[in-house]
Amino acid sequence: MEGEEERRARQEGRASDVHRVDPYGFERPADFDYTRYEEFFSGYLVILTRRATKWSKLLKGNNGLPKSLKVKRYIRKGIPNEHRAVVWMVVSGAQAHMEQNPGYYQKLLEGEKNDKLVDTIKTDMNRTFPDNIRFRKTADPCLQKTLYNVLVAYGHHNKSVGYCQGMNFIAGYLILITKNEEESFWLLDALIGRILPDYYSPEMMGLKTDQEVLGELVRMKIPAIAELMDRHGVMWTLVVSRWFICLFIDILPVETVLRIWDCLFYEGSKIIFRVALTLIKQHQAFILEANNFPDICDKFKEITKGPFVTECHTFMQKIFTDPGSLRMATVNKLRETCREKLIAQR
Repeated sequence: MEGEEERRARQEGRASDVHRVDPYGFERPADFDYTRYEEFFSGYLVILTRRATKWSKLLKGNNGLPKSLKVKRYIRKGIPNEHRAVVWMVVSGAQAHMEQNPGYYQKLLEGEKNDKLVDTIKTDMNRTFPDNIRFRKTADPCLQKTLYNVLVAYGHHNKSVGYCQGMNFIAGYLILITKNEEESFWLLDALIGRILPDYYSPEMMGLKTDQEVLGELVRMKIPAIAELMDRHGVMWTLVVSRWFICLFIDILPVETVLRIWDCLFYEGSKIIFRVALTLIKQHQAFILEANNFPDICDKFKEITKGPFVTECHTFMQKIFTDPGSLRMATVNKLRETCREKLIAQR
């Protein structure tokens, strides 16, 4: 029979394993602050439980999720994980597209393949979330196959984009949340085809434009930072390109990223600017301590860590207050001028 000590050690080992891996399968880093996180999460759990009840009532109605101030308010306060996939599908238009195209996803998988595209995607498989136990070859089921299918299908669906790095991480998150291959495909289509136009095309013109737009918004709202960047000749793309390409994956904590995506699917790309401006504004004094080019780059890495970004509920409240007014008309006007400048510089 097993001794008391062995049994206790086994239980402790199991408990530490549970702790070590988050609910989405990501291994927590060695320096993870469990005490601080548990303090935050015990309070957040109360909020989640309350939100779940309200969402269940809202989704019981048969009128879908029409655009309304109530739905917007609910989404900004967070979608509980059990409802997340359904809500993302409906508000992004992915559900409607999937229903209008029955069997289309399967046809893409069964159709003729572009060998170069397939090889590029295969190369990225092992690089996608090496810190997530569900994407490892040893996992059962291993999500690599699902990820491969979604990316290959999308590459053949949207030939002008095909595949580029960053899409693997986005599709990976969609798979973790929906647990459904076809839904992940249609959500990827909503993001790349409609919400973030031209982010992932070969020239990445939409992505480059939006990085410049952020620079202009910082000039308007946080001029001291814009002046610092100009003085040291730091281009915005050097410090924020991964924020845009990966939609904050591997930049901010998982729970915070998901809360940002809740709003992204409903309100569109404007949310990315709100998040970026909040991070910069909140840490303005810290960034302004930088004395040189490398220093600025280091500061921008630091501002995406710590309690401010971990405590996702407070953080999400801040993104709608800290940057002040941000009208889509302003963003579109800036996009126009920044795009023209980039084209002229070619």
